Amino acid sequence: MKYSTLKKTVALSFASLMVVGIANAQTDTTKTTTTTTTATTTSAETSTAKVFGGIGQYNTFSIGVNVGITDGLVPFTINTTNKFKVDLGYGVTLRQQLSHTFSLQLDYLGGKVHGIDKEGTQKFGITEYKTSFNSGAISGVFNIASVSFLHRKNSVNFYTSAGLGLDMYKIKENTPVGGSPVALPFGDKNVKELFAPVGAGVKFRLSDALALNLGYTVSFVQGYNFSGAHTYPTFSHYSYTYGGLEYTFGPKSKQNLEWVNPVAQMYDELYDAALRQEVEALKGRVTNVETAVNDLKKDSDGDGVADQFDKCPGTAAGSVVDGSGCVIVFPKPAVDSTAVKGTAYSNIQFEFDSSVLRTSSYPVLDATSADLRASGKGVEIDGYASSEGTAAHNIALSKDRANSVKTYLVNSGVDAKKVKVKGFGETNPIADNSTEEGRVLNRRVQFKQK
Repeated sequence: MKYSTLKKTVALSFASLMVVGIANAQTDTTKTTTTTTTATTTSAETSTAKVFGGIGQYNTFSIGVNVGITDGLVPFTINTTNKFKVDLGYGVTLRQQLSHTFSLQLDYLGGKVHGIDKEGTQKFGITEYKTSFNSGAISGVFNIASVSFLHRKNSVNFYTSAGLGLDMYKIKENTPVGGSPVALPFGDKNVKELFAPVGAGVKFRLSDALALNLGYTVSFVQGYNFSGAHTYPTFSHYSYTYGGLEYTFGPKSKQNLEWVNPVAQMYDELYDAALRQEVEALKGRVTNVETAVNDLKKDSDGDGVADQFDKCPGTAAGSVVDGSGCVIVFPKPAVDSTAVKGTAYSNIQFEFDSSVLRTSSYPVLDATSADLRASGKGVEIDGYASSEGTAAHNIALSKDRANSVKTYLVNSGVDAKKVKVKGFGETNPIADNSTEEGRVLNRRVQFKQK
């Protein structure tokens, strides 16, 4: 494609997008005029998008065209020439917005760069050069700040970009110092070199689909011959200052992700009428549950059993009640018929598989202790068990029973050296182990006086 034809194509595309933008802006204005506004409505556009609803609920693909001026001068770098001399540049972009703040963009940029160096100041031995170029790159675009005039939808976005691509250039003209022609480094061939475009810009929202884009990009070419002079160790570079339009594709029912204000969207989502109704309904259900819980906890007679489960309401304060709220009547303790109360050296009986002393044994033990302390005699304590369980278990159990008796006597003042302990297990029964009555009598401790 000829350079003049390409310029006409870009200009036509630019004009077409301007027409689309004006039409969209007029449509939005008409919508706003014909829509009844309320205190909480700030635009005619409505959306059911959720903050964490995924990227599919937004329009994200856009195409843009731009046109501007190129120059070989770049601030804060060592330049091949020193005089500002602009030429035409033009570009096309294809971009996908991946989040509120980041997008990936394919860039095409073409045009010419014209450099002029004043007489007597030529750093690299040339007074003028002209280079045409065509480049393609992929860049990451970062929205770094926003301005929202209505505090509801972003109206102005500030961005930076950086990427990597391939630059194809041809040196059209090179005039060395003194005007003597020199051979160009690559003849009349296209040179292909990697380059890194780095830029910044500002984007103005004309409608949800159309934006005005103003920016500045510096292309750092990974070579030294862009001007026709070898500039080692300084990489070749050129700048592009541009303006353009960008159009985002997609149905009008979806928002353009680039212009969504997530804070305002979250506010709308939290104050959504349906959600507020659900919250109020939930509050009512919580109140009902709290009332039901309080009813369950109500205990009119203070006996520790809730009224719902109290089968004996109105019990006297301090009464001991069961799980249904009724007073528990404790039976009088039965007299232990297996030992004579207070008779020294009587047998001490135990519960099944237990070595814990019964309280009913204390009088016998106290009488035995008193006699041993008064007489100074010694005693052998023999423990026994009924026939349940293994022989080894019963031996250990019988010895534990004898030691329980010894511990009591020693704690009451009997000399421990005069008390001997033995365990005989289930041997030497004094009653029939085939009956429960006999087994009860066999669970015992006997005394042998010395």
